[in-house]
Amino acid sequence: MYYTNGNYEAFARPRKPAGVENKQAWLVGSGLASLAAAAFLIRDGQMEGSRIHILEEAELPGGACDGILRPDIGFVIRGGREMENHYECLWDLYRSIPSPEKEGESVLDEFYRLNHDDPNISHNRATLERGRSANTGNRFELEDEAALELMALFFTPDEQLYNKTIDDVLGESFFRSNFWLYWQTMFAFETWHSALEMKRYLQRFLHHIGGLPDLSALKFTKYNQYESLIQPLVAYLQQNGVQFEYGVRVCNVLFHFLPGKKVAHQLVLERHGHPETVELTENDLVFVTNGSCTEASVLGDNDHAPELDLESGQGSSWELWKNIAVQNPAFGRPEVFCSNIEATKWESATVTLLDDRIAPYVQQVCGRDPYAGKVVTGGIVTVKDSAWLMSWTFNRQPHFKAQPEGQLVGWIYGLYPERPGDFVGKPMEECTGAEICMEWLYHLGVPETEIEALARESASTVPCMMPYITAFFMPRQAGDRPEVVPEGCVNFAFLGQFTETPRDTVFTVEYSVRTAMEAVYTLLDVERGVPEVFGSVYDVRCLLNATHYLLDGRKLTDMKLPLPYKLALHAGLEKVQGTTLEELLTTYELI
Repeated sequence: MYYTNGNYEAFARPRKPAGVENKQAWLVGSGLASLAAAAFLIRDGQMEGSRIHILEEAELPGGACDGILRPDIGFVIRGGREMENHYECLWDLYRSIPSPEKEGESVLDEFYRLNHDDPNISHNRATLERGRSANTGNRFELEDEAALELMALFFTPDEQLYNKTIDDVLGESFFRSNFWLYWQTMFAFETWHSALEMKRYLQRFLHHIGGLPDLSALKFTKYNQYESLIQPLVAYLQQNGVQFEYGVRVCNVLFHFLPGKKVAHQLVLERHGHPETVELTENDLVFVTNGSCTEASVLGDNDHAPELDLESGQGSSWELWKNIAVQNPAFGRPEVFCSNIEATKWESATVTLLDDRIAPYVQQVCGRDPYAGKVVTGGIVTVKDSAWLMSWTFNRQPHFKAQPEGQLVGWIYGLYPERPGDFVGKPMEECTGAEICMEWLYHLGVPETEIEALARESASTVPCMMPYITAFFMPRQAGDRPEVVPEGCVNFAFLGQFTETPRDTVFTVEYSVRTAMEAVYTLLDVERGVPEVFGSVYDVRCLLNATHYLLDGRKLTDMKLPLPYKLALHAGLEKVQGTTLEELLTTYELI
């Protein structure tokens, strides 16, 4: 497997890999990474779909990319997916997946036209004082000290950030900035999360720094991600004969460790509760999604809080990874990520507005008619003075194809569910759906005398506690996450958010699809390059443009710099006079 960029290989069709007709594939889990791997096996590996087996413990595919109508409690979305134009592997996949709605178009075609005609932008990124705009003015408000700390983090080698937290490398000045408000709530970072992953995010999305305050960097699907991304992909796989096997829990993958190679030789599983084993040869390719951010999620309903009864580290995906990891150090250290639920949990809620009484308050904040079928909030709205650090959003409506006319479906989440709310006075994690809705309505500016009636009569809210939702952000070092294909593995690969691939960032659909592509291309020796992560971090134009925005338009010479930095800056500016670099600095308004 190798990386590439440009058009030369982007449209090339690889030849059929040698011996693929004698191989079959076993994919553990049916999340996006696993589904993508199956699609790459078919499209680029040219494996017969009937030789691909997807083993799923649940009764539905999709993993964390969910979206469902539960007859007993209503619409449920545990989260949403924010996308951008440089998800190279994701778009490489979906250019080949037929649109379920438009004959002759791909999912990518449909997505591109949707976001071209109705581009995303937020008119009000944050509120305070019960629905009043926080007037962040698309400014980052980074003091010079904080800007220098951020720059230092950006250029710090990975090795120096192993096992460090964000607050190990950034100070109080930074955490007071609008930058942190935008960043923390958009990506769900906490101060105790990995400084290394934050650095990766900075480098990965450098080209979108200017679009961070108003979320214009983002693109969204027409419906929830299950209907827009998962269902078309599943349909493609089913049409190609892929075998979906539900009610199957894989408990272990056993290996033979031979000189110079590692061979998966047996699957240990339970099929509808009955023990079973599958014997494997080197022609059986095994792909395991290790770990899960939505493992052991618990739903409540409008009248009941979710009841989390779980010890850290419990959950079938974690237990499978632990059983694999104990066999060899190359298989990673799952306990790094799943051993502290208090540090990795937060709570979300799906709110369905049953009539039109709450919608005017939504419209007042976002400045758009939520019934118009176009962008509504344009991404999350963060309640800056919320004790839960609540954010909420309404995407294009209807958000579900089955959504009744006149109803709206939105999403709420709180980064601090253990804190008492400002209106209900209870921690979010102890609240029923109706009580979470009351807290949200309070921060929308609904008169207090009307809040409870609206929450119970005009809305239905389904809370969801997710104990491992930010587990992949826990501080780490080399070896904690296994390589996609660990050294010496001839028929085995890991997929998903807890694997290691260079430069890309977790908590994205791109990471799932990228690891799937790398796994398939490696094990089948596909003669086509995997698109590398977009190289904005190496583009001087992107670096200068990001600097311009991070400084809120200030000139470099206006910064209050330590004397050595100031002397170096002036010496450097003298050196570039009359050069193209001076032209670039002028173009991006840095001098």
